[in-house]
This record gives sequence, structure tokens and C-alpha cells, in this order.
Amino acid sequence: MLRLGFLAHEGIERLGIPSIMLTDGPHGLRKQKASADHLGLFDSVPATCFPSAAGLATSWDRELVRRVGVALGEECQAEDVSILLGPGANIKRSPLCGRNFEYFSEDPYLSSELAAAHIEGVQSQGVGTSLKHFAANNQEHRRMTTNAVIDERTLREIYLASFEGAVKKAQPWTVMCSYNQLNGEYCSENERLLTDILKKEWGHEGFVVSDWGAVNERSEGLLAGLELEMPSSGGAGTRKIVEAVRSGRLPEPKLDEAVERLLRIIFKAADHKKPGAAYDAEAHHRLAREVARESMVLLKNEDGILPLEKNGRVAVIGALAKEPRYQGGGSSHINPTRLEDISHEIAQSAGSSASVAYAKGYELERDDLDAVLVEEAVLAAKSASVAVIFAGLPERYESEGFDRTHLHLPYNQVHLIEAGVNTTPSLELSTTTGAWASRFHYWRTKTK
Repeated sequence: MLRLGFLAHEGIERLGIPSIMLTDGPHGLRKQKASADHLGLFDSVPATCFPSAAGLATSWDRELVRRVGVALGEECQAEDVSILLGPGANIKRSPLCGRNFEYFSEDPYLSSELAAAHIEGVQSQGVGTSLKHFAANNQEHRRMTTNAVIDERTLREIYLASFEGAVKKAQPWTVMCSYNQLNGEYCSENERLLTDILKKEWGHEGFVVSDWGAVNERSEGLLAGLELEMPSSGGAGTRKIVEAVRSGRLPEPKLDEAVERLLRIIFKAADHKKPGAAYDAEAHHRLAREVARESMVLLKNEDGILPLEKNGRVAVIGALAKEPRYQGGGSSHINPTRLEDISHEIAQSAGSSASVAYAKGYELERDDLDAVLVEEAVLAAKSASVAVIFAGLPERYESEGFDRTHLHLPYNQVHLIEAGVNTTPSLELSTTTGAWASRFHYWRTKTK
């Protein structure tokens, strides 16, 4: 009936029930190739990589986010994908959460408004979405077992509010329940959460799908309002449902309701398929650039250092200039159709008579400093009229599946910045935040 990425489950031909495909999102399509691994984490088809939710939210622009959704829907149609698993509307309770890049905000109104715009954009193309991770999934550490204990007012005004607005305003085809427990009960079998609030109170018309491996007990989950278990349990979940119906623990009308919700979305997806659909990859790349520009936040343009002067001597410093962090790690990792080289872009923008030098400065794979790399970077900065340092978190610091233990930059990057300032008194330092949530540090020669 359903097939996920490269894992295929045939439709039921004798009943006229087609198959549909669900794939990871939310900031790009991550459809797996046939050769992909069994967990579906690697070897995905090329797709446009838009800024993740953390970047999108800094635009405060519903229409821009909706346009991203439209583009995502077009790419899904081109790849025969019926449901894109996203957006993520969980609240950022702590800056240490390893998956914060995939969530919009610590503010429930901003989060719900942008999630709704994302959903409306994708679904305007006849492709469903899966609002996730419902609910109170605000940490990655022990996410499979942690128990979020939240009083009613806090739950309603903060943790559920980010989902409520998106559900009521945009009607995502599916909602994905989270791994964790909420007030002592797994979200996958929390009837108050999945049925009383989501379906009855908010009027959600689609179905609930589990996060991958989030099902605790399949029959109890279905009774609570969980229609689809992912991934397949090899028939084990189905057998538990059949046994529960036969024993009377699971009323047959409840099963019928679940099947009806699934079929409604399956047939809607089938009816909206666009065979032979294609998309303009270059136009989508230009949109990604526009979104990146609109998502940038310049904290302070000290001494009017930006824009940089043309035809000058520029030093580009930092391994992240050559190996950029443009997305978070984990199941949402996109294989981009195009990835630009920022050092090349700076060289192009600087002018034909400009001198642009590059120094690595530090290793991304470790935190300890390399004195030779630091010395090369300082020398490059001394010989330039302006030096641009690219510093930020390597992927090993921040990803789905684990939380950060601190908010520090790697030691070798901090030392590089300090060495430049301390060794060269004629240089000053200012900072700003870039499009991909990396930190950029600018050195500029003082006017004497």
C-alpha cells in the first residue's frame, strides 16, 4: 500500500488501492536510490537544498516560505513522491537540542505561521506533508524513552500551540507522532494527544504516522489514533492488530476508521500525481539563493565593513569556506543539485584586479589546534586589506540523534580568531551571523 523511499510495499491491485511514496524532508527532497542503505540515511537523489527551518524562520516571511514549499512540491512530483515528511514545528526549548536546525523557533506563533505556509506551499502541488514531531520532542538525548512532563497551561500555550495553528490553518495530510513520552505515556499511544486533541478538537482530517521506530505497542497505538507504523515491522504489527480485534480489545469500527483515513490520503495522492512532471533546477537554485539572502541576520556592520571593497586584497580563512555547513546532519540531509564555493564567489565579486588568498586555519575533524595552519592564516591576514574568517560548528557537533553539551565553537577556531587579533594589533574583529547559521568573523586593517 505504501512505499518509503527505496522500500517498496505493493498496492492491493484486486481492490484498486495504489501505492504511494513518502520521503524525508523538510528543507529538501531526500528520496533514496535503489542502492541506498537499509536505514535510508545515504545515497539520495540530487535535490535543491534550501536553508533549513532555523534559517527560514529568521526571514519572518510567510510568502517566502510558501514559495519554498511550492518548489519542494514540484520536486516531489518530478520524483513520484506523494508525501514529504515535514515541516518540523517542535519548540526550541534549549539551544543545545541537536535538531534545532530543523525546527523554526522558540516562539509558538512564529513556528505555527511558518509551518502553515510551508504546508500550504507543498500541498498546493498535490503533494502531502507530515507535520512533526508531535509532540514535545524537544531533545535528542534519549529521545526514544524520555518523558516530557508538562502542565496543561504550558503544554497548550507553548508546546501544542506551534502545531495547533498549522493544523487548523493548513490541514497537513499527515501528522508524525514523536518518540518520547508525554506525561508518562508514549506519544504513539497517547489517545488524548492523537485523537481527543488532534482529531476531535483541532479537526485534523488526515492520518497519523509514527516517527521511524516510535511505535511502542502497535494495537494500543492504533486504538489511540496512530494509523500508520513506520517502518514496516515485517507483519508483526499487523498480527498484533488482528489479535486485538479478535480478542475484543480493539473495536472493529476503530480499525475501519483508521483504514478510511489512510485510504482517503492514498487516493488523494494518487489523484494528484503528475506523470512526467519536471522542475527547473536552476530556477530552484536561484530561489534557494534568494531565501539564503533573506534569512541572513547582520548583527553589526562595524565601521561599514560591508560590503567589502572591490579590487582589494582579500584573505579567505577557515576550512568552512571550502567545506561549508549548509544543513544539519541526520535524516534530513540533502544531496544538493548544486553547491557553490564561497571562496570562488568572493573572488568573482571582488573584481578582476583583486587578490584573493585562502588559508585553511584549522581542521574540521578535530578540536586541537594546528600551529602551522594558524601561522599561515595570520600571515595571509597580514598581507590582505581585509580578511574574512569562516568559523562555525562542524557536523560532528550538531546532528539528529544527540544533543550538544555546550555552546562553544571548537577550540582551534577560537584560538585562530584570538591569534589573529593578539598577534596583529592593526587588525580588529567584528562578527555577524550567516545564512546557514555559521558564524563569520571579519578582520579589517585599521586606518592609521
